[in-house]
Amino acid sequence: MIYEHEIPQGGKLYFARSAKLKREIEAIASDILSKEGFEEIITPFFSYHQHQSVDEKMLIRFSDADNHIISLRADSTLDMVRIISRRLGRATKQKRWFYIQPVFHYPSTEINQIGAEFIGGTDLKLCVDAVSGIFSHFDIAPLLYISNVKIPKIISKLLNIPLEIFANGQLEDILNINEDWLIKLATMQKAEEIEAALDISPKPIREELLKLKSLADKISYQNMVIAPLFYSKMRYYDALFFSFIDKNEVLGSGGAYRFEGQESVGFGLYTDAIIETIIKTKEEKVK
Repeated sequence: MIYEHEIPQGGKLYFARSAKLKREIEAIASDILSKEGFEEIITPFFSYHQHQSVDEKMLIRFSDADNHIISLRADSTLDMVRIISRRLGRATKQKRWFYIQPVFHYPSTEINQIGAEFIGGTDLKLCVDAVSGIFSHFDIAPLLYISNVKIPKIISKLLNIPLEIFANGQLEDILNINEDWLIKLATMQKAEEIEAALDISPKPIREELLKLKSLADKISYQNMVIAPLFYSKMRYYDALFFSFIDKNEVLGSGGAYRFEGQESVGFGLYTDAIIETIIKTKEEKVK
């Protein structure tokens, strides 16, 4: 029996404090991104192309009036870029866009997000600064992880080991390979440690480590960890990548990617996780 007041599992309800905080987060994000030259876009809830950017098992699918398979929006990034480049390309030269909208995962999960994409942009620092600026307004400083998705991919080919080892964070299996340079990468945390790894790493790894170092050197955020072996499971992030984490809760992530031959950078913030973190942080300070 389903009672009248029940909400489907995975659905979201905001009231009083949480509703007010949600609107405040969205307003601050909108203000910060607008000042950085981003304009807002709201994309359709329905999509024909979501299977190209997310695991099909995550999709809530059904048929349109012509019996074409469509799905509820499960990811905003590539749909947004596709709409800008193919549908609005001739109508606007704007390259910086942000969105505030939910995505939906099978069977009934609703995830509220704030995100931004710089189409044709290559400087990921812009995204890191925007996200840290939003967090700073609410007096939270989650741990920032900086990585390069290409590094585990190269290592997988060089050593003929499954990429899943990195995707699953199997540190013990990585250390058991007993390569000095690989051990340095696995235990690395600070930007200054990259220099020592450069001297002993294979050339393809050195090139990607230098890109990682260049980004880390430009970021002034204090609570930062370098994680060169971290592998993002997002289909489109394929180079430099970052993630903000608080007590094992991912508050947001972003990275560089290539779509239709064009390099871009972007990020997504998980509004619900941010709300919980802000509330918990305020409660801990009261104690």
